[in-house]
Amino acid sequence: MGIKELRKKKWFRILTNMYVLVLTIFVIWMVFFDTNSLLIHLELKKEIKKLEKTQDFLKKEISKDKKIIEKLSDTVELEKFAREEYYLKKKNEEIYLIEYEDSLRLLKKE
Repeated sequence: MGIKELRKKKWFRILTNMYVLVLTIFVIWMVFFDTNSLLIHLELKKEIKKLEKTQDFLKKEISKDKKIIEKLSDTVELEKFAREEYYLKKKNEEIYLIEYEDSLRLLKKE
């Protein structure tokens, strides 16, 4: 099969058309090499989804913290929190910590 016969084929004429060649080069450039390429857009979409998940998590944490702050504005609740979390006590008061067996971290003996 010579070049003359190849040029007569319909698919060869379509592929060697100047517009098709330019369009093909343009599409390849836009998909892979451009600064705004499709690959970069896909990476940025993944990053956006990740950041949105982080934002939702942090909003939930902020709402929890606001509830705790609201709760601790009451002096009775503040005292209860200090006693439970930091084991604070009043003068002339003794604290007994009761730990249940299932709450202890037991080391396995080998």
